[in-house]
Amino acid sequence: MYTAAITGTGVFTPSQVITNAELVEAFNAYADRINAENAEAIAAGDVEPLQHSSEEFIFKASGIEQRYVMDKTGVLNPDIMYPQLRQRDDGEPGILAEMALDAAQKALAQAGKTAEDVDLVICAASNLERAYPAVAIEIQDLLGIKGFAFDMNVACSSATFGIQTAADMIRSGSIRSALVVNPEICSGHLEWRDRDCHFIFGDVATATLLERIEDAKGDHFEVISTRCATEFSNNIRNNNGFLRRSRPDGVKDRRDMQFMQNGRKVFKEVLPMVSQHIAAHMADEGIQSDALKRLWLHQANKSMNDFIGKKALGRTPQPGEQPNILQDYANTSSAGSIIAFAKYSQDLAEGDLGLICSFGAGYSVGSVLLRRHHAS
Repeated sequence: MYTAAITGTGVFTPSQVITNAELVEAFNAYADRINAENAEAIAAGDVEPLQHSSEEFIFKASGIEQRYVMDKTGVLNPDIMYPQLRQRDDGEPGILAEMALDAAQKALAQAGKTAEDVDLVICAASNLERAYPAVAIEIQDLLGIKGFAFDMNVACSSATFGIQTAADMIRSGSIRSALVVNPEICSGHLEWRDRDCHFIFGDVATATLLERIEDAKGDHFEVISTRCATEFSNNIRNNNGFLRRSRPDGVKDRRDMQFMQNGRKVFKEVLPMVSQHIAAHMADEGIQSDALKRLWLHQANKSMNDFIGKKALGRTPQPGEQPNILQDYANTSSAGSIIAFAKYSQDLAEGDLGLICSFGAGYSVGSVLLRRHHAS
């Protein structure tokens, strides 16, 4: 059996930013138009008027202040309110592959490696742009990697599930290294016309390079162990898919074919699931809470992360122990915990322990226990 290590990470951040103020202005303009169009029905009590959003409401509900997106023009147009992305010819790189390529190249550069050093590419994401060919194989081709590649989707837990899959293959000796990439255009599946969720998501791509620990050239993180769990729930769901045209409503723009969640139930049910998962993982490895130096959590909601951090550490986390990036990036699904890891991990000392944890639809939760090592 071999030991896996994370030797490089990379983050692609879109150039366009939507602030809460911009988002509120667009949503409220949409709400005013809809209310005007339904004025008689609203006056008669047959239709509920749409309520305005506000910057205060968004920040209190989530801790989010802005988000990066691939297209803000369409999102902020009250007559459109979704990203408008250029239709690409099949001979061009797909947009997800292009985003992932940038992040993957950064991860390789950080590790001091090239495409020749990689055996496997896993594209692990919530929102893949097509059924086939696999986006991972396109990324593999763009990077010039030999070996093999495949896609996987475990919603917001996709990154940690991908890391476990890659680490298991490295442990068994079937591969020497793998790139786990997480390109997420969450703006494409978000219903921007829904006040309860219009602020949640942003776009980004991340990449993580895993190798046999003896192949690490520089500073790296030893993968001590990984753990994944799932439990079926309808409380976070998107019903879009290739069978869409076969349904009675055909390709009508139905609300259930965008992101939907029962936020209160998710909060109530996911928090204990994640907290117990982390506690059991650490206990099985004989790691006490006071030995954990860093928590890199899924970036969905600040209140959720604060709760989980307190449970995992047995106290309120000190500044820097449980870094949040969602105030800048919003929820980026599978990529969130990896952004936090990439941006807030280099300061750890030799032997320091940390844990990556992602959780979300499924329900699903994945955790990765790591030990910091510096180049000898």
